[in-house]
Amino acid sequence: MEDQFAALHENPDIIIATPGRFLHVVMEMDLKLKSVEYVVFDEADRLFEMGFQEQLTEILYRLPESRQTLLFSATLPRLLVDFAKAGLQDPTLIRLDVDTKLSDQLKSSFLHCRGEDKVTILLHLLIHVIPSSEQTVVFAATKHHVEYLHMILQKADISSTYIYSSLDQTARKINLAKFQHKRVMVMIVTDLAARGIDIPLLDNVINFHFPAKPKLFLHRVGRVARAGRCGTAYSLIAQDEVAYLLDLHLFLGRSLKPVTPDQQEMKDSDGLYGGVPQSAIDDMEGKLRIWMAESSELQSMQKVCENAMKQYLKSRPVSALESIKRAKQMDKTGAHLGIHPIFRNFDNEDEVERLKLLNSLKSYKGNTTIFEINSTSRNSALSVMKQKRSFHGSVIQRKLQKIEEMQQQQTPKDPSCRPSQSVSLADEELIHSVFHNMIGLKRPHSDSFNPRPRKKQKLVPVRDEENYLHYRPKDYQSEQGLQLTRSFDQEVSGAVMDITGDEEESLRQRSKVTRWDRKKKKFMRGGGTDLDRKNKIRTESGAWIAASYKSKMDPF
Repeated sequence: MEDQFAALHENPDIIIATPGRFLHVVMEMDLKLKSVEYVVFDEADRLFEMGFQEQLTEILYRLPESRQTLLFSATLPRLLVDFAKAGLQDPTLIRLDVDTKLSDQLKSSFLHCRGEDKVTILLHLLIHVIPSSEQTVVFAATKHHVEYLHMILQKADISSTYIYSSLDQTARKINLAKFQHKRVMVMIVTDLAARGIDIPLLDNVINFHFPAKPKLFLHRVGRVARAGRCGTAYSLIAQDEVAYLLDLHLFLGRSLKPVTPDQQEMKDSDGLYGGVPQSAIDDMEGKLRIWMAESSELQSMQKVCENAMKQYLKSRPVSALESIKRAKQMDKTGAHLGIHPIFRNFDNEDEVERLKLLNSLKSYKGNTTIFEINSTSRNSALSVMKQKRSFHGSVIQRKLQKIEEMQQQQTPKDPSCRPSQSVSLADEELIHSVFHNMIGLKRPHSDSFNPRPRKKQKLVPVRDEENYLHYRPKDYQSEQGLQLTRSFDQEVSGAVMDITGDEEESLRQRSKVTRWDRKKKKFMRGGGTDLDRKNKIRTESGAWIAASYKSKMDPF
């Protein structure tokens, strides 16, 4: 520190330092910062994640108001936005990202599968679907999944490398250089570690875990299909991730295109949401079981990944309420997905018939209950079920009828069954404009002689399409995420993207920010309750020093 004292006494023009060390030196020397004109925070999002918000705030407090502050960041976490609102005067947001929409050269494929089958599907994609000459980046949720997938790819003789946030900096540079020089064609990363990695000629992206936010999806796949090149994004969708898929399509302003079992061939496979044939899963499932039985390290790593997934699900943001309802509605109606066109080699007649049989077994529901099987007149359960059927039978039938109507709306109709386009039916407005006098009865005579109970008529909303103003515009979902206004608060709120951590400490960081203290009636920090560390602060090296940054050293 004495050398740093001597360097500052020479009155340098530029000072490059870490926030904690610089504040420590300023406090020791009682240094005045009134002559500072510019202050630059490089990798500002990383500084806030490392816990330097207090040091940055203190440094800004000691700087003159006439200085100019510049913050450079790859992403915009919420802490950085709050800091800009409170510590800066008249801030301006300058965005250089182009990941606002998907590229036209990018092809996306969404594969529905079970969570436990994702590993086998990943192996099938890397071996049979993606050419070995193309570079692929695989995104996983936590660092434990990254290490687990790297071990499995080594067993499958697929050369790969990996990067996560807590990886050593030297190992990070070595692994990245292997991938950039194409010595390794597959790299497994997390969202937190992928920031700042620039790979201009990337061919494929695989979302092993689907991102919880649409902007995070754009941040991932935006690395593909650059400079006029073509690229493909494969996404493995589990049942609990369907709501996030619907959020993405609402944000992009696109409709979900599911593949039905009747659709044998599709000309355009871009953006389709389909299933994976069981034969493709069984092809790699046997090998995976053998590897798990031979390696105890893989078995222990699998348990670690299961525990890490539980922590990840607790910290994962919740999807929109509309998407959750629609995902549940799709599950209730039994929307059956066909085989995705990328699995054309497995899409034979036997596989289609097998899929139809499984879907029929899935949607099968018996007409009788256990109380009505082998029942006698002495059994009271039979009479109870008869009374229940007579009381709730009509309700059940209406529910089944609604489900059938929803299934008919979701399934696309055959073009041959549609009426000819050359002959169109006249609408009511045209009929009334041509025929001024119309003779006809609104109600047939047979109703007066057939006294049947009338059904309640459903209220149909009547809208004047010419003058009706909806409370939301048609492109509301897209503009909500990409709105551009002159207000900094509104502009920066649309650019905020919080990335979930990839290890246990960062996953629990959100819940440990502040806690409510009943005795003091205010929010208090959760950690640091020990008496020895009550008036201390942690530096960049991990050592604990006094919160006043004062020591007995002589700064000359």
